[in-house]
Order: sequence, then C-alpha cells, then structure tokens
Amino acid sequence: MAKKNQKIQSVKEKSVLSDYDFLSKLIVGIGEVSKITGIPQRQLRYWQEKGLIQTADEAGSTIRRFDYLEIKKILLIKELLEEGYTLEAAAKKIEKRMESINSAFKKLKKLS
Repeated sequence: MAKKNQKIQSVKEKSVLSDYDFLSKLIVGIGEVSKITGIPQRQLRYWQEKGLIQTADEAGSTIRRFDYLEIKKILLIKELLEEGYTLEAAAKKIEKRMESINSAFKKLKKLS
C-alpha cells in the first residue's frame, strides 16, 4: 500500500496541471496548439469563427494565440467529436459544462 501511495504522490508532484502559475501565464500560438492537439490549424480557425473557442489576443491582432482554458476546450471538442458528437452537440455540451464549472467556482469564491 505504501508503494501505491508513493507512486500516486510522485505523479502528483510531476503534474504540470498543478502548476497554477505556469498555467495562468500559458499562451500558445495556433501552430503549437495544432501540433500538440493534432487538430489542423484550418479546423481551429473554423472553430474560432463559429465562436466555439476564443483567442487570448488583444483586439485587432492577426495572430491567433490560446490560453490554458481554450486549449482544454479544444481537447474536449476533439474528444467529443471522436466519440461521435456533432460539432453543434459538442459545443452545447462544452458550454453547459463551462457554465457548471464557473458556477461552482463562484460559490467557492463566496465561501472564501
């Protein structure tokens, strides 16, 4: 049992997902997002045009860059499409999930 707990602790220590400082500063260009997700840039631009994902750039910028939250959405869209969802159904599911997460965190914020 001790080895199992040690292994779990080791995984937690190595997880970049618990590095909140890193994640809060993470901004990645569309090319890099395409490489790490396996989704073509053209498809990412289409999803942005449809309003499914948003860039982290200032108004008027022509460079598409995405933050951590948008990369999570991109990966979730990809996963849902692979599971057989249509793009519209995936978008609705993600919107509902994001609203639920946001609501939960607002409640937590009020408690602190």
